Amino acid sequence: MSRLTDHLIIISFDCLSALDFPLLKDLPHFQTILKNGAYVQNVKSIYPSVTYPCHATIVTGNYPNRHGVVNNTLLQPGRISPDWNWFRDCIQGTTLYDEVKKAHMTTAALLWPVTAKANIDYNMPEIFANRSWHNQILVSLMSGSSRFQWDLNRRHGHIRKGLKQPELDDFVLESTVDTIKTKKPNLLMVHFTDLDTQRHYHGFSSDEAIAAIDRHHNRLGRIINALKESGIYENSTLVVLGDHSALDENKVINLNVLFHKLGLITSNGKGKIINWKTYCKSCDGSAYIYIKDKHDTATIHVVKRLIDSLLKDPESGIESALTGAQAAEKGADGTCAFMLEAQRGYFFLEDFEGEFIKTITKEDVNADHKYTLACHGYSPEKENYGTIFMAAGKGIQAVTLPSIRLIDEGPTFARLLGVNLGQTDGRVIEAMLKI
Repeated sequence: MSRLTDHLIIISFDCLSALDFPLLKDLPHFQTILKNGAYVQNVKSIYPSVTYPCHATIVTGNYPNRHGVVNNTLLQPGRISPDWNWFRDCIQGTTLYDEVKKAHMTTAALLWPVTAKANIDYNMPEIFANRSWHNQILVSLMSGSSRFQWDLNRRHGHIRKGLKQPELDDFVLESTVDTIKTKKPNLLMVHFTDLDTQRHYHGFSSDEAIAAIDRHHNRLGRIINALKESGIYENSTLVVLGDHSALDENKVINLNVLFHKLGLITSNGKGKIINWKTYCKSCDGSAYIYIKDKHDTATIHVVKRLIDSLLKDPESGIESALTGAQAAEKGADGTCAFMLEAQRGYFFLEDFEGEFIKTITKEDVNADHKYTLACHGYSPEKENYGTIFMAAGKGIQAVTLPSIRLIDEGPTFARLLGVNLGQTDGRVIEAMLKI
């Protein structure tokens, strides 16, 4: 299969929404892409629409229940800070970067989710120190390309302030510019989280979110200039995409509080879970309900009866419920017993003590970052909840498309680089390609 481009640069602006288009279309660097390339008005995300499953979908062309990354974090009841799906081994099947590498092209990734210990030539994976005895720099070095990362940290590490934004994205930007100029990879995947952070802690349309979009515009301009300065601009394809949107909320649902009261979760009385029969695993705007023993019919019956009663209560914050089989039909984790969708204005956490429904204030958010004022994870079928896609450069037609699905992006990227992801849930969007 022939390649349509020599260099594919994929920029993921986490939480970029279809609703952001009125802002983007007036910003010069976004205009450069929009005027000369392909623009998709609405991209349907996946269920649950959270970052790690989304980014695994983008590089595989498959739904979560097929690629295996069904949530951001692992099911670890009682752990205050669960581990994330950081590692490449979490993904089942092949990926875009695997196939590009097999085709003897160079690959690079900067803070792209689910790439720790991946076979990527120049890799700075998104992974953070999740234990008190871990060191952030060392955790990253051990999980990616150590010499490459060491060099970037030596030159640009002074910019970052741990995981704080916008400094983290500023560091990622300098690392991106550096990588383009010195490595000129055939595939470069970059993940920026500034906008997602601002929306979580300040709200969807907050001044802080608008400022983050403006910073992303400037970052995009720097990347375009780097491609030109490195002499590969004319032979490159530049993609800007979002993984999901977000919705404002101010009420949290703690279903584990009810499970705890029913004796389905037991604790030691000092805030630590010592056993569980059922557990509500948050995906922010949705949640999986897992039953520890799938043959425990008594627990299944109690949980189903509770969910039925909550669905009849408009104050419960729960909009709908799926069985595990129905969740699998939508691409989510079919091993769950149930999957719940929150109403607009609500999201799920995993607390098992305190209030079942808690109203969130700005002070709560400032005091504890598990609380937010906007989040995602909701069903992609919710209204005005799509994300966005635009691409320009070699191999791309100037076209506006009304919609595609997130699962279609991976196969389309593979076609641009002349590789194949095999039988995928998504398909190549040929309307945007010059074949």
